[in-house]
Amino acid sequence: MSRIACWMIVCLVITPLLAQDSATWMSNLPQARDYKQHRASSYDHSGGNADYRTIAPGETLTVLDAAGPGLISHIWFTIASDDPYHLKALVLRMYWDGEATPSVESPIGDFFGLGLGDYYRYQSLPLSVGSDKALNCFFPMPFQKHARITVTNKGERKVDAFYFNIDYRAYHKPLSDDQLYFHAQYRQAAPAHGWTNQWRSNDDPLVNGKKNLNGDGNYVWLEATGRGHFVGVTMSVLQNQDGWWGEGDDMFFIDGEATPSINGTGSEDYFLGAWDFGGHAFSYALYGAPVVGQEVAGGRSSVYRFHLDSPIPFTKSLRATIEHGHANHRSDNYFSVAYWYQTEPHAPFPPFPPLEQRIPKIYPVGGPGNAGK
Repeated sequence: MSRIACWMIVCLVITPLLAQDSATWMSNLPQARDYKQHRASSYDHSGGNADYRTIAPGETLTVLDAAGPGLISHIWFTIASDDPYHLKALVLRMYWDGEATPSVESPIGDFFGLGLGDYYRYQSLPLSVGSDKALNCFFPMPFQKHARITVTNKGERKVDAFYFNIDYRAYHKPLSDDQLYFHAQYRQAAPAHGWTNQWRSNDDPLVNGKKNLNGDGNYVWLEATGRGHFVGVTMSVLQNQDGWWGEGDDMFFIDGEATPSINGTGSEDYFLGAWDFGGHAFSYALYGAPVVGQEVAGGRSSVYRFHLDSPIPFTKSLRATIEHGHANHRSDNYFSVAYWYQTEPHAPFPPFPPLEQRIPKIYPVGGPGNAGK
């Protein structure tokens, strides 16, 4: 599919959110606009060239504080820090319409798909990382009354320079009642404990004979309540064991289902690759594996899948999961961010793990390639 065709699909899907009534941005350009364009940025208000902010340890920087109705159309960050773990140490939060708890909560690196604390370049439609260390988000984020975005430094070193540009629209009239709010939630399992470490390979009969019909023990991307739709996930894996990490199936439980109405065939299949990704990294508009590591303990991989072509709707609840190995036999480390839109209020997020637990490291879990238990 061509890039233009992909953009046409995305415009059709997010037309209500973007207040557009034509299939493509290009064909819509001659149409008059009913908003005022704004930008919140770190520019030097003195007129000088110090176009950044510093963030001391423990400090929270507010990068956007805007009255509604409005819609955030683009976020750009870049960071200069001597802290090797700053992508894990900086916590991004977003609050809509004065809510007390955030609708977005994630380490800043994970939100942009950099779940292992390292920078790499990739391009998708809603998220991308450009050269050099340029973090971009194009998810549309509507708000009726107020929007606030903060970045908190949970590390031990000062961020020397945090640059930001946040483009948003201010509307003269309230947004339509069917507008849903953008959400993003970070989760991790370090490690995701497998049900056994007494296996030699992924096709061990002990493993292949195990059944999993109800998602028991799956890694959870998201548990949401309310009305909304799931639009994607970014995920990173640090292997604790040898072999291919991606024997697990994706399973989606919609509106309280006991068994999943959406059930996949393998981790690389859900992320729209095949056969262990062939050992090759790739990134496309809606799916990719920008990092494909060696299939050994210590191997590092990062993947993403966006359902912009057909978001997964729910009217009461959603539980989005994936197995860690077939029937959850493996004990690797998982770090993920799920992205979705929904009505407010949203369900409470799980407790946010402290920094020392967010930093990727190998755990002694036993099994192939691991000298643990």
